[in-house]
Amino acid sequence: MALTKTTLKRIIRRLLCGEDYRVEIVSLIDDDFLQFAIEFFKRVSSAKLESREITGDWYKAAFLDNKLDKSDIAISAGLNMKTISNSFNTARKEIVVSAAAEHYQALLGSIKELTEAEDGMDLNLTIKFKQVSVDLNISESLVVINALAVKRAALRGGYWSAVGKAVEKPLMETLCRLYAAPASAYRAHTKQTRGAATFDREVDFYLASNGVEFKCEVKLIGKGNPESADAVIARSSKVFVADKLSDTNKKQLNHLKIEWVELRSNHGFRRFKTVLENLGIPHGELDEKNLESNIDSILEEVAGD
Repeated sequence: MALTKTTLKRIIRRLLCGEDYRVEIVSLIDDDFLQFAIEFFKRVSSAKLESREITGDWYKAAFLDNKLDKSDIAISAGLNMKTISNSFNTARKEIVVSAAAEHYQALLGSIKELTEAEDGMDLNLTIKFKQVSVDLNISESLVVINALAVKRAALRGGYWSAVGKAVEKPLMETLCRLYAAPASAYRAHTKQTRGAATFDREVDFYLASNGVEFKCEVKLIGKGNPESADAVIARSSKVFVADKLSDTNKKQLNHLKIEWVELRSNHGFRRFKTVLENLGIPHGELDEKNLESNIDSILEEVAGD
């Protein structure tokens, strides 16, 4: 799931200003989810209205039809594509269709047991569109609600994953350019080699001094996340830039002689100057007077197309 240049710029600007960037992602999730929900309700309404077999499973016929896109089938059945892929080690359409059908039947069974156990409980969802109303019984309503919940979770996972992948290079390049580090002192690439093989992976960013390269890691995690420093150690990184770091994280990084920057702190990104100094990388002073305009102009160039 890709982020637009505008959103990416806003996220990086918030990070550099020590502000919470999460509001940008939550807003995107809300917008996409609400749009999906409206369109989904329209499709549900039309499908039930067009259903000719009163006793037939109109929802399954309309939303689990193998002619549909496999991701739509999975969501409608209450499954995330990632869950299917992890369970079956593949996301081929025939596997998705089979898994979706099986899960849908299990879901109906769970709903039946629940409604029978909760005597007297009822739920009716009414969808009204262009003066036409459609009523869903409790089973139909819960199937629809479950599908919406799965879609929300999928959007959430997709956007948070996209942020981590998209932010590293432009954020680090912006920091380098704000401190006027020479172009030869930093670079990014998207390939690694292992023996004779070359394979694609997430973007790596490197700082360099006197022919020595230092791998950098950007993690936009919350304070106290124990996995933050562990990720740096596992990848043998020399520089760690994070949204928040706990005191324990900082002590661990200091002990391992890993340079770090905590964006949401009193000095925020300005600690990057210390990183450059400790690594022996040439740099200039931060232009505080023109900081805002400099950030804007740099982001316009480095934040993608």
